[in-house]
Amino acid sequence: MTKDHRAGGDPGQETWQRRLFHRYYHSRSDWVTGTERFRALLGESLSPGGSILEIGAGPANATTDFLAGLGPVTGLDVDPDVAGNAACSETRVYDGGVFPLADGCFDAVVSNYVLEHVENPGQMAAECFRVLRPGGVVAFRTPNLWHYVSLIARFTPHSFHERVALKAQNESDDAHDPYPTFHRMNTRAACRDFLEGAGFEVEVLSCIEPEPAYGQFSRLAFYPMMLWERLLNSTDRLEGLRANIICVASKPG
Repeated sequence: MTKDHRAGGDPGQETWQRRLFHRYYHSRSDWVTGTERFRALLGESLSPGGSILEIGAGPANATTDFLAGLGPVTGLDVDPDVAGNAACSETRVYDGGVFPLADGCFDAVVSNYVLEHVENPGQMAAECFRVLRPGGVVAFRTPNLWHYVSLIARFTPHSFHERVALKAQNESDDAHDPYPTFHRMNTRAACRDFLEGAGFEVEVLSCIEPEPAYGQFSRLAFYPMMLWERLLNSTDRLEGLRANIICVASKPG
């Protein structure tokens, strides 16, 4: 469902992009990227050595590489190209509905920028619950519907995503090929409703505003996006407008 993407790009563009992101973000000792925060959450929440199911692993995925350091990973995807993901110990292809997996066979289910592409999140949550052992966890990162990037994605045609999204994402660690989006489990309230409806107990459910990766396509876009990031991170009262939802929920054990 989701893949890392690496665009070639213009070397001159890469220079100003790296310079700006280094100046305003990566040079700051207190700055933690969105990916680092998500991985720290995974490291805290997943049992060392436990079996992991990654939904939307794709043919090559930095998330899979990280997860493989925590335990054996089974990659599940609607795209047969998942078979090429070398970091997976096993891969499965499915139709987006019932997982072709036995009950209670995993300690964790993880997805990274996948839920926005799920047409039936109620079924997805129920399947995650089914394949987890008691005490297992589901952990994910997904766009927040109330952030401007998600709102633009929701109200523009898929052809726009195909033409613009990859260029805008450029070489971000979070970049992925555009798939059709539904945004049916992309608010904190919806996440809680679907997870608790499937039987999960929600442990972590928060919004974060990382560096403005979409600002890499234009200097003119970067600065207002950076100012918006600064505003959203200045007070928790604006948490509901931040870009990404990160969540961990457990199956009662």
